[in-house]
Amino acid sequence: MSVRSWPRTLARWLLGGALVGAGVGHLTTLRREFQAQVPNWLPLDKDFVVLASGVVEVGLGVALLALPRQRVAVGWVVAAFFVAIFPGNVSQYLTRTDAFGLDTDRARLIRLFFQPLLVLWALWSTGAWPRPRGERR
Repeated sequence: MSVRSWPRTLARWLLGGALVGAGVGHLTTLRREFQAQVPNWLPLDKDFVVLASGVVEVGLGVALLALPRQRVAVGWVVAAFFVAIFPGNVSQYLTRTDAFGLDTDRARLIRLFFQPLLVLWALWSTGAWPRPRGERR
């Protein structure tokens, strides 16, 4: 499947829209919920982390939507972002912190398995990986 196929393009747009929406949530109504995911061991103010990550998420979402020629590079950056925020999800599980309706250990554990899917979504939808045979950058 070509990196310019409509399923990949649609997936990239959906991911971009989701990132913009989540980023706006970080900056507005969901700040407290997102603070629950900031690990206690991180030596930064939780609100600062939430606001900064919200700005980054909005930027990454816009990049996915507005920079189709740089989609491969953006895909790798988005995937790295999802890896970078994974410790927050692990922390939420380990500290048994309720947020986003994740109010059981089981729900928090199941959520951990979705993060790798987000990484794969970022890489596949942008054509970053796996690169189709014969496809040029």
